[in-house]
Amino acid sequence: MSDVEEAITRAHHDEWARVVAALTRRFGDLDIAEEAAAEAFATAVERWRGDGVPPNPGAWLTTTANRKAIDRIRRENKRDDKHREAQMAYDHGPPEPLGAIDDDRLRLIFTCCHPALAMEARLALTLRMVGGLTVPEIARAFLAAESAIGQRITRAKAKIKAARIPYRMPSADDLPDRVSGVLAVLFLVFNEGYLASGPDTDPVRHDLTTEAIRLTRLIRALLPQDGEVAGLLALMLLTEARRTARVSATGELVALDEQDRGAWDAALIAEGHRLVRERLAAAAAGVAPGRYQILAAINAVHTSARDIRDTDWSQVLALYDQLGRLDPSPIIALNRAIAVAELDGPEVALALVDRLAEALAGYHAYHATRADLLRRLGRSQQSRAAYDKAIELAGNTAETAYLTRRRDQLR
Repeated sequence: MSDVEEAITRAHHDEWARVVAALTRRFGDLDIAEEAAAEAFATAVERWRGDGVPPNPGAWLTTTANRKAIDRIRRENKRDDKHREAQMAYDHGPPEPLGAIDDDRLRLIFTCCHPALAMEARLALTLRMVGGLTVPEIARAFLAAESAIGQRITRAKAKIKAARIPYRMPSADDLPDRVSGVLAVLFLVFNEGYLASGPDTDPVRHDLTTEAIRLTRLIRALLPQDGEVAGLLALMLLTEARRTARVSATGELVALDEQDRGAWDAALIAEGHRLVRERLAAAAAGVAPGRYQILAAINAVHTSARDIRDTDWSQVLALYDQLGRLDPSPIIALNRAIAVAELDGPEVALALVDRLAEALAGYHAYHATRADLLRRLGRSQQSRAAYDKAIELAGNTAETAYLTRRRDQLR
């Protein structure tokens, strides 16, 4: 990758949401904001190769995107008030009040997560507009077809226009009604960084995990009493603590039972455990934990064990049972089966996993789990077939390398 390409990639990660947020506030139209930002980045590809990277790439992109938006408004002969708004791009008056949130990206996430939109539409739209994920990446996150995700995003934009949903900064009173959608977006962005789903990116995208943690910390400051915010932050911290031990020097995924636990980040683990203990105290006082709090507690069990053999699998299973009552999804059931295998053996776990065949047929982790259970049962031929399917569906290069090695070790 050339220096210019690296600069453009870095600018996309750092500036995309800020530019879209600024244009959305100014022009009040998400389509114009997104298309103008995209045109600005495309122009950067052409210009920077010949002229070099400007001293302030973010300012260059913002100025260029503003001009692209104005050009489009003029071309489409918008109403007079749109023309007046366009001229404001060069005004130097006082900035718009920020409201309850003073971070551009977080404000845009809360704005996109408007309760008038269906939750799935909110998530898809926000992941695309703010998280910067591609439609294929979002489709993999939802285990859905790319065409379905594209239609979901298109319908969400149409609903925003038809319902005239205002692009205003949410007030403090708006935050509780929108926070569940915002947390879901940040969880999915973090997951894409933790284990990237596409073959054309780094297997672990530290830029996404870092940004998701940063934004969750901001929400924690805004809503310090919200248990699910604290739970999601704890979950992210305990997962991020293992990042440097998750991919080998040869680029292969390192499974939890093979990781060097001495390489885990002790400070992040300590902070995550403290948040989990706070939520456990709240649960003891009668406040029922939510999904993210339970997931954080499961990760706390794993990061408390000095060795994989010290893992309290009974506690892990009990937590998955609790989580299954809140979220009876097939993915939760799959993860629960992994804990069952440690307690009751692979045969019992395999029977549970096989019940999920229809729901998870297109999910690579389902086939990888089956492959491992079949391997432990000595059913090598069936295990090999399951590994082949998992490799076919897996997009992450590190995970593919790991699965290939495990398959090739079969007799």
